[in-house]
Amino acid sequence: MAVNGNPTVRRRRLGAELRWLRLARGLTSTQVAEHLLISQPKMSHLENGRRAIKPRDVRDLCALYQVTDMRVVDALMRMATEADRQGWWTACGEVPYAVYIGLETEAASIRSYEPQLIPGLLQTPAYANAVLAETIPQATAELIAVRREVRLRRQHRAHHPARPLRLSVVLDESVLRRVVGSPAIMREQLEFLNHLGAQPHVTVQVLPHEAGAHPGVTGQFSVLDFPDRVDGTVYLERFTSDLYLEKRSDVQHYGVMYENLQAQALDPEHTRRFITRAAEQLPAAAPPPGRQ
Repeated sequence: MAVNGNPTVRRRRLGAELRWLRLARGLTSTQVAEHLLISQPKMSHLENGRRAIKPRDVRDLCALYQVTDMRVVDALMRMATEADRQGWWTACGEVPYAVYIGLETEAASIRSYEPQLIPGLLQTPAYANAVLAETIPQATAELIAVRREVRLRRQHRAHHPARPLRLSVVLDESVLRRVVGSPAIMREQLEFLNHLGAQPHVTVQVLPHEAGAHPGVTGQFSVLDFPDRVDGTVYLERFTSDLYLEKRSDVQHYGVMYENLQAQALDPEHTRRFITRAAEQLPAAAPPPGRQ
């Protein structure tokens, strides 16, 4: 997947619309490629969003597909223009998961399994700062500050009052037991997690250790779903190079895996009680010097 300001989803949406228009006219991609004097592989790349398409090419395709409604033509040409616009995160400098942010920004819902840490969209500032400081080797204060700013700004989309991102998260019990930063930071994070889990667009479930082996033992994954008939994407986070799976069979496979994890996890109400107990079991803060 190309990294170029991450208009990936917009391109895919545009390509999908053009593909449906082509199919409605009963044309093959080879026939259209010959008409445009381009190769069939290039035509396929245009329709699957892997290559940018210019507004005038969109206009020519609409003419070939006999699209007479100029509102449709104008909308598709506008999508082609917007597809190459840079995302807000590019102004923050180099962000290793920029492709994912582009996908997350356009997603309608995300289903995630997390075995180690609270997901970035649900982190408190203190927890996020501790995670970044403790997981990036030789991280500078400036780098941590930039990464934290990006992470917290992503949360604006997750909790947008007009169109909040639907979040469904299954957390392994280890996420609650691993003290990140300090007991005080962890306690604040768990209380915040319970607060978010009570929101109508957020579902949090805990998979207790007693569940034994389960489909998520191989590691973290997220399934992102998009509006307007665009197929989903599976995101697999890795330390140096993340993976993105877009084949429909892969997306369906991970969707089934997530359903199985949800079935084995505690329901949201029992999860809130479990998280409350985990917070209460954290060690108390050490008394100030001289007051022991």
